[in-house]
Parts: sequence; C-alpha cells; structure tokens
Amino acid sequence: MKDENCIFCKILAGDIPSYKVYEDDEFTVILDAGPATRGHALIIPKDHYKNLYELPEELAAKAFVLGKKMITALTKALGCDGYNLVQNNGAVAGQTVEHFHLHLIPRYEGDDAGFGWHMGSLDAEDAQAILEQIKGAI
Repeated sequence: MKDENCIFCKILAGDIPSYKVYEDDEFTVILDAGPATRGHALIIPKDHYKNLYELPEELAAKAFVLGKKMITALTKALGCDGYNLVQNNGAVAGQTVEHFHLHLIPRYEGDDAGFGWHMGSLDAEDAQAILEQIKGAI
C-alpha cells in the first residue's frame, strides 16, 4: 500500500535519495534530512499508514521493538548521552508528513534541542473526570 503523493513513499521507492541506516521487510530507517541533533533518524514502515491510529497494532509493536534496537546501536555508534523517541499524530501535535514514522533523536549534554512542555497541574476533580472519559472510550 503506497500513496503517490507521500514524500516518504517516494523515498522508500527510491524516487528521492536518502541516507539509509537500516532496512528489513517491514521498515526502513533513514537519517532525518532536517535533524534536531546529530544522528536523528526516522523509522518508516514500508506500507503507507497516515498515523498511529491507522497503523496495525502488531506493526506498531514492531516499530517500538525496532526503535529499542536502533537506539541501542546508535547510542554505541554516536556516543550520545540519551535518546528521545518521538511520534506525532496530527498537525496540532507536530506531524508534518502524513505517513507514520518514529523519530529517534540522540540527545547530547547541552544540545539545546528544545524538546519538552510546560508542566501543568492535575487536581483530583479533573483527574476523576478525565478517568471517566477515558474509561468510557476504551
């Protein structure tokens, strides 16, 4: 399953050049063309799925198993101090390419990559309301 308008499908087909780190039957891992830090890579399934909502559960599990394998190897190779695994769904969440992908972002002491959010607060009343909403949706 491919999308002819998808940049990742074009990369996977070889129509757009990339720097391939790893490949198996279901995934390709490439260096990100606009890296947050040195060694930033992307895990991309070979079949087109718009986001995590569309990705079959077993393929989602395999993506994170591959993520563990890749950050272990990349940490050894790059000597980074930590890793972020980032997966965005929807434009408001930062997704810019509508093809599921998992970012592997090496972190280096003082890299100032800027990932994070402002810590809020959670009171008991709001927590209870959220729990009821979630439990009703499962």
